[in-house]
Amino acid sequence: MKNKANKSKKENKPAEGEKASAAEVATATKVMTPEEKRAAHVEGIVKTAVAAFIGIFAGIIAFNVLGIGAETKWYAILVIVAILAYYAQRLIFPKINIDTKEFGMKDWFYVEFLVIDFCLVTWTLLLN
Repeated sequence: MKNKANKSKKENKPAEGEKASAAEVATATKVMTPEEKRAAHVEGIVKTAVAAFIGIFAGIIAFNVLGIGAETKWYAILVIVAILAYYAQRLIFPKINIDTKEFGMKDWFYVEFLVIDFCLVTWTLLLN
């Protein structure tokens, strides 16, 4: 049994001197050039900065409109801020050459978390 299992594992790998097929090369980890790494890093910084500015703006608006928020349900306001920020970012990112079609659920969660976080921090600082 072990020989068959080992034999099948060896058959999946190309022998020495053989080239890997195109499918195997495509599934291999993509190595990024330094320029691609730098561009991805700059893009990440821009995404973070846009989300931070939207959050700060939302915090200032929340303070001016709601004050301490005692008579409103503040968590409903945060949901509204998150929804509006999502649509604002869907409009802003293409204008600054960031492809939103490449965004996954994790990316959207990240930028929305930043918006909510900056909104709450700004609002809290203004209350104090």
